[in-house]
Amino acid sequence: MTRRVDISYKTIIFITVFLISLWVLFLIMDVILLLLISFILMSAFAPLVDRLVKWRVPKPAAIGLIFVLFIGGVAGILTVGLTPLINETSNLVRSLTESLSVFLQVNLVDQSVIQNELSKFSGQIIDLTLNLFDFILRFVTVLVITFYLLLDREHIEERVAALFVSHRGRAEKLIKDIESKLGAWLRGQMILSVVIAVSVYIGLTIIGLDYALPLAIIAGLLEIIPIIGPIIAAAPAVLIAFTTSVPLAVIVGIMYAVIQQLESNIVVPQLMKRAVGLNPLLIIIAITVGGRLLGVGGALLAVPIAVVIQVVAQEILSPAQTSG
Repeated sequence: MTRRVDISYKTIIFITVFLISLWVLFLIMDVILLLLISFILMSAFAPLVDRLVKWRVPKPAAIGLIFVLFIGGVAGILTVGLTPLINETSNLVRSLTESLSVFLQVNLVDQSVIQNELSKFSGQIIDLTLNLFDFILRFVTVLVITFYLLLDREHIEERVAALFVSHRGRAEKLIKDIESKLGAWLRGQMILSVVIAVSVYIGLTIIGLDYALPLAIIAGLLEIIPIIGPIIAAAPAVLIAFTTSVPLAVIVGIMYAVIQQLESNIVVPQLMKRAVGLNPLLIIIAITVGGRLLGVGGALLAVPIAVVIQVVAQEILSPAQTSG
C-alpha cells in the first residue's frame, strides 16, 4: 500500500527561503568576517572607552584617543624598526634562498624546480601589491566599523536584546558575556604575541644569530595561529642557523622549543585560560574546521567563534533566570 506524502506550500516556501538565505550568507561571507573582526576589536577597546568616559572624557573623544594611541603605537613601532626590518628581511630572504640551495645540494634534489618557483614569485609582485592595497582597505574599513560600534554600543546592545522580548535580561547578559570573553581573548593574544616576539629577539640576540628582528616579528605574528604557528616560525631561524653550523641550528631549535614550552605551560594558562576557558582539544578542532571551511581567515577566527558558541551554549543550557 503506497503512502501519499503531502507537502504544503508553506513548507516549500520555508525551504526555499532557507536555501536562499544560506546562499546569500555565503556570498557575503567576507563582509561577515569583517564585522566579526570589528566586533572583536570593539570588545577589546570597550573597557578602555568606559574608563575614559568615567573620567568625564566625551565618548567620541575617548574613542578617538584610543584609536590615535593604537594606530600611533603601531606606526611608532614600524617607524623605529622599519629600516632595520627592511634591510634584515631582504638579507633574510637572500640568505634563506642560499640556505635552501645548500640544503638541496646536500640532499641531491634538482634545484631547477626551486629556481622556477622563485622566478614565478618575482612575476607575482603586482599581485602582491594589489593584495597589500586590498588589505589596507579592509583594515581601514574594520577601523571605521569598530569606531561606530563603540560609539553606539549601548544602543546596539539594547536593540539586539529587545528582539528577545520574553528573555531580554538573559539576552543582555549573553551579549555582555560575549563582549567580555572576546575582548579578553584579543587582549590576551596581543600580549602573548608581544611576549613571544621579545623572547625570541632576546634569545636570538644572545645566541648571536643574524636577522633577529625580522625572525622575532615573524614569531610574534605567527603566534596568532595556535599550535602550528610557533612551529612554522621556528623553521626559517633553524634554516639560517644551519648555514653556519649544525650545532648552532640545534641550539636555535632548542631555544624555540623552550620558549614554546614556557608559553604553553605558563603564559597561555595565565592569559588565555582565564580569558577564554576553552579546552585545548576544542581549540584544535575549531582551528581545523575553521581552516577547512574558510582557509587561513577561518583558522585565525576559529577560536573567537568557538568562544561565542561556548558562551551561547552555556547560557542556553543554564537554568532559566528571571529576566529584568
